[in-house]
Amino acid sequence: MKRRILSLLLAVCMTASLLTLPTAASTTVSFSDIGDHTTAVAAECLRLLGAMDGYGGGTFNPDGQVTRAQFCKMATFVIKDGESQLSRYRTVTVFPDVKPSHWAAPYINLASDASRGATGEDKTDNSIIKGFMDGKFHPERVVTVGQAITILMRLLGYTDADMGGIWPDGYMAAASTVGLTDGVSTAASVPLTRATAARLFVNLLRSDVKGGGSYGVSIAASSVEGMLTTSSATAPDGSDTAMRLGNSTSYSIAGGKVSTGAMNGMKGILLLNKAGKVMTFVPEIAGSSRTVIFASGTAVKLTTASGESFSIKGDTAMVVNGEQKTWETGYTMLHSGTSVTLYIGGSGGVEYIFVGVSAASSAAVVVYEKGSTAGFSGLANGSTRYSIYKNGSSAGAGDMRPYDVAIYNPAENSIRVCDTRITGVYENVSPNLTNPNKITVMGTEFTVLPTAADTMSKLKLGQTITLLLTEDNQVAGAVEAGTAGAIGNAMGIVQEVSSGSATVQLLCGLTITGKVSLKESEVNRLKGQLAGVSSTNKGVIGLTYLSGGTTGDLDVSAKKLGNALLTENVTVYQSTLNGLKAISLSQLSSSRIPSSGVLYARTNWAGRVDLLVLSNVTGSDYVFGIAQYGEDLDSDGNVTRTYLEVITPNRTYTSNISSGVTSGTFVGVELEKDGSVNKIVNLTKFENIANSAWSSLTSVNLGGRSYTVPSDALYYNRATREWITQDQARAFASSSTVYTDNSGYVRVVEVR
Repeated sequence: MKRRILSLLLAVCMTASLLTLPTAASTTVSFSDIGDHTTAVAAECLRLLGAMDGYGGGTFNPDGQVTRAQFCKMATFVIKDGESQLSRYRTVTVFPDVKPSHWAAPYINLASDASRGATGEDKTDNSIIKGFMDGKFHPERVVTVGQAITILMRLLGYTDADMGGIWPDGYMAAASTVGLTDGVSTAASVPLTRATAARLFVNLLRSDVKGGGSYGVSIAASSVEGMLTTSSATAPDGSDTAMRLGNSTSYSIAGGKVSTGAMNGMKGILLLNKAGKVMTFVPEIAGSSRTVIFASGTAVKLTTASGESFSIKGDTAMVVNGEQKTWETGYTMLHSGTSVTLYIGGSGGVEYIFVGVSAASSAAVVVYEKGSTAGFSGLANGSTRYSIYKNGSSAGAGDMRPYDVAIYNPAENSIRVCDTRITGVYENVSPNLTNPNKITVMGTEFTVLPTAADTMSKLKLGQTITLLLTEDNQVAGAVEAGTAGAIGNAMGIVQEVSSGSATVQLLCGLTITGKVSLKESEVNRLKGQLAGVSSTNKGVIGLTYLSGGTTGDLDVSAKKLGNALLTENVTVYQSTLNGLKAISLSQLSSSRIPSSGVLYARTNWAGRVDLLVLSNVTGSDYVFGIAQYGEDLDSDGNVTRTYLEVITPNRTYTSNISSGVTSGTFVGVELEKDGSVNKIVNLTKFENIANSAWSSLTSVNLGGRSYTVPSDALYYNRATREWITQDQARAFASSSTVYTDNSGYVRVVEVR
């Protein structure tokens, strides 16, 4: 792309930013004073490019104003081969107030490009900023937003002839149409801040030049498009600081830089230099992000633990377990309680999805005193402006308990605290007991963080230990089993089980498989159910069926179980014929579930219920119909078999049940996978219900309680022996008989 001369009009030719003296290139820099994700992403993109560095102490100073000298430095790194040309501009003097000794002299001289003619070379005008009428440059004068946008638009190839109206209005309007000002609403006359400059320059890299094609791609030797799954992949040279895309290809970062991981999980373009190393990663959008707790999903929808729903297209890209997938193929890998980051586009739709902590933790803090946050600011590079989440729920210092584990998530500037503890036999270690980086417990290999070395070195193979895990299931520490305050609490859903072995999907996301010693009755009881998981023998998994816990009716609207409040991200399962199924509170149409429908409830450190297992309260595994007995007769007319039929609008189901159900009443039928009857449940009968008791077509008051009428409720005319519609039922009679289940749903309405 041809670079155009920018006519100066004093301030029209100034623009954006750069920070001051660079920090060491070989270290990871995460700016401690950036509080929002979009600015953090922009700053990281430009830091890797070399255009924006931090101040001492790891600060960014987002509100600091940008000077002309700082702009020139930043501009050098967004001009093709700009950095490589600096040497020729280090010793010349173009402006009397910018001597060769000035820190920004090479950047200013290159940006002004006035020296090319003086050196006798062919003049290809790269001038993007000029001096003032007094012949000086005035490097410390501040740039305005309007001036910055004018310069950036000219870098995209636009001239005054392309702009209508009065400056800067024409440039501001045009910048909006090409996406240069996405996420920036500051007035043109306002001084440019570092935060705004970072966003504008990332928008520049993302925008198309006037003639077509990405500006960012135009300054790179080559580029690769995809989702950034991790910034800590194994590089070709064996280091663990490479960026890896969803196609599983890893790329080393130029200049020995290390990414903070702030852009992990985002779609965009890797810009590569001539050596094939990463100059930077340019995210596709800077839009907003939401971190939510997954409760359940379908191929087109995600429901959070709080009941909020997001419509998601099946082909939406997502990263899960470090691999790129589509939503329709990847959502089945999620379990209730998983942390999911949704990236929201300008239209409000979900553009792409990242599952888990956006940057794999390399450091962790183990809490040893109640209420302590010691070491948290160190994880956040000295910042104290982070948010705290514990087990996916917003938390504060007072919620910290001994043996909690904290890590830092740079993408959302949060401390993620986890209290998952797994107890099992210490089976294996690599490379050695003194300095382990991999250990095996319950047949599962765990990564051991460097911060865990001290506690791990005190333990021996064959010993029963309790692992203290991070949110991304790495070992932050370990103690001898039975240590007060560090009791194992792992639990999961038993997926496959036989008399000899079992596979369990732990609620923390791990899957473990091992031998079990169970009676056949225990095998049948455990499959598909929630179990406590621990081990005291090598290679053997101990499973304990979980039931009981906090008691009382579940008040859905008040979010209480008995007298205990529910957490904001309570995990809810309902028991179905095929095992436990994750649901959300929003799927419970009844405002109250009786205690008989609550199979298990777990409370957290604060006495709030964070896990519920309910009976099949939504009736999702049942069909409903009329029960009547039938008989098989032999040739002499003698009864050889009595059986029960359940007649539904679509078909008749037959069961060998011969008693216990009143013929002619309405029941629910739970079916086996092959369609045979597994169980029949009676419904509660309310007679002579006047039409005036119906507060709406979807709600009716029965015995002082409101019951929900789902869209698939059945209506039956006893007089004509026909299944009818709701409108036909209401028109036929002024009252009806209503049958409900114990979850508060109306299942059948009968008129006579």
